[in-house]
Amino acid sequence: MRSLRKVTFAQWLLLFVLTAIGLFMFIPIVFLFNNAFKPLNELYLFPPPIFVRQPTMQNFDHLFLQAAAGAVPFTRYLFNSVVVAVSTLAAVVLVSTMAGYVLSKHRFHFKSVIMATVMISLMFVPEMVLIPRYLVVSGLGLKDTYWAHILPFVASPVAVFLMKQFIDQIPDALLEAAKLDGATDMYMFTRIVIPLTAPAVATICIITFQLVFMDVTTSTYYTTKDTLKTMAFYMTSFTINIPGVAAASVGAAISLLMFLPNLLLFLLFQRKMIQTMLHSGVK
Repeated sequence: MRSLRKVTFAQWLLLFVLTAIGLFMFIPIVFLFNNAFKPLNELYLFPPPIFVRQPTMQNFDHLFLQAAAGAVPFTRYLFNSVVVAVSTLAAVVLVSTMAGYVLSKHRFHFKSVIMATVMISLMFVPEMVLIPRYLVVSGLGLKDTYWAHILPFVASPVAVFLMKQFIDQIPDALLEAAKLDGATDMYMFTRIVIPLTAPAVATICIITFQLVFMDVTTSTYYTTKDTLKTMAFYMTSFTINIPGVAAASVGAAISLLMFLPNLLLFLLFQRKMIQTMLHSGVK
C-alpha cells in the first residue's frame, strides 16, 4: 500500500496511456485469431467485426481438404520450411557473432572500410539486390537446392551490426584477463562472448526467422521443383487456385497458421529481446 501511495499522478497517467496503446496494438492479433474461425457470412460483413459470433472450424477443413488434393503433400512444404529456417538461423547466428566479435575486439587493416560497407548495406532494400543475388546463386550452381534458400540470408548486415554494437559493451579488461590466463580466441569466443551476447542472439533469431519463414522470393526465383518450395510460397499461391468466395475462408486460416510460429518464437525470446533493448540504451 505504501508503494502505491508513492505513485504520482503523472506516473498513473503514463501507465494509463501505455496500457491504452498496448491494447490498441493488440487489436490486430485478436482480429487475426477471430478471423480464422469466422464463417463465410461473417467474413464478408462490412464493417468487419473484430470478434467472431459463430465460431467454426470449416476454414481449416477447407484448407486441409485442398492441401490433401495437391500433388505434393503439405508436410513436404512444412519440412522444407523447418529445414531452411533452422539451418539459416544457425548460419546467421554463427557468421554474425564471429564477424561482430572480430570487428569489435580485434585490430586489422581496412577494419573501418569493412564496417562502413556493412553500414552502407543497411540502406539497400531486398528488391535492389534481387538480381545480383540471383546471379550469384545461379553462377554457383545452387538453384533447386536448399542452399538457394539459405545462402541469400547468411550475409545479414543487421545481424552483424547488432552483434558488433552489443559486443562493444563487453569490457576489454575481461578479455585481457582471460588472455593472461592463457585463453585462446576460440575459448573466449565460445565461453565468454557467446554467453554474454545471448540477448542479442535471441533478437537476431526472431528477426531472421520472420524474414526466412515468410519469404517467398527464393521459392519463386531460385527453385523450379515443387518439392523444394517452402510453406510460405505454398500458402501464398494457395488461394489463387481456389475458385469463388472459398478463397477468403482458406486465406483466413492460412494467415493464422503463418502467424503462429512467429508469435511462439517471440514469446519464447521476448525477455532476451527486452534485455537487448536495455543494453543498447545503456553505455
